Amino acid sequence: MERVIIARGFSRQPRWKIIIGVPLIYLPLLLTVPFAVITVLLVRTHLNYIGAVNLRSYASFVPSWASHRYRYADQITYRSGAAWYNVRSYRLYWLFNCKLYCPLSVALFSYLSYLVKVVENWWCPFGHDKKAGYGEGAVDRSYWHLHLAEQERLHPEDRNNPLWNSAAQRDDRHNP
Repeated sequence: MERVIIARGFSRQPRWKIIIGVPLIYLPLLLTVPFAVITVLLVRTHLNYIGAVNLRSYASFVPSWASHRYRYADQITYRSGAAWYNVRSYRLYWLFNCKLYCPLSVALFSYLSYLVKVVENWWCPFGHDKKAGYGEGAVDRSYWHLHLAEQERLHPEDRNNPLWNSAAQRDDRHNP
């Protein structure tokens, strides 16, 4: 996988671009999180209404509070050059970013992705070149596997794929 290059260009950016760019981190949070939460609630309700059990919870995507490396007392801040009005010099700023914003928002979108993969594996057990990445949303049987007559119409790789058919033999092409 190719690595994203950021550090090389960061030091060459004009200060004004960085000052404008930093708040842009928070706008997606303010704009998307309410919709992501609503979407999670709707998809989760959909899955519950159709009979899904054993769904992972949002909490299973959030890192343990104790696993964070820094606490308030030892949180890293800028030692030099940070004036009293510079929010980056305060531990609470970094704790908010590193213990709340990052892990909770990444967990929210990971959870939403998980739920959508479950829905996809349930309703659409049809292979494509990215389907192997849907493994965390594996289901016991897809909707199409419930109906014997319809199951026979599935392509053999779709009929026997362990992502949506727990009775299928494991095949590393489908479960990397």
